[in-house]
Amino acid sequence: MQEGSDEALMKAWAGGDPGAFEQLYARYRQPLYRYILRLSGDPVAANDLYQGCWEKVIKARKRYRPKAPFGAWLFRIARNHVFDHFRRSRPEDELKPEFMATDDPGPDQKLADADRAAALERALGQLPPEQRDVVLLKLEGGLDLQQIADISGTGRETAKSRLRYAIRKLRQAIDSQHRESS
Repeated sequence: MQEGSDEALMKAWAGGDPGAFEQLYARYRQPLYRYILRLSGDPVAANDLYQGCWEKVIKARKRYRPKAPFGAWLFRIARNHVFDHFRRSRPEDELKPEFMATDDPGPDQKLADADRAAALERALGQLPPEQRDVVLLKLEGGLDLQQIADISGTGRETAKSRLRYAIRKLRQAIDSQHRESS
């Protein structure tokens, strides 16, 4: 385990180093929040779920064992937490993605980025939940196929197929949206 790696930081934090937690939080704050926001589709619920996810991490820090990369462990906790929330609160609703905030460059770039992000969000909304989940784990979590398969409880080839079909559908939907708006 490399010094400064996520896994080393997690072990240091579990051993009592609060600075290690600050580094982990800084690394995963934005991608984790975006993942939860896009799964939940509701900024208010996403804030609560995000805080709840970190609470679960805090409670589990002493039990953490680096069998899998920290990022995969964290996103598994987040995914389970979000899915548990929706199972309890409104099981009949489908999880919907929400608009992802972009960085703040110039106005032209902001508009172009917003259009692309909106097109992606609409296209994500058209995907079946299983395909949307693997895409979000890849985009927001930066996870590899094996980690995605482990988190989603499927085989690596199933995760690969879902990702491949999802990307194809996203391209088709975005191309179609661009043709309609032109």
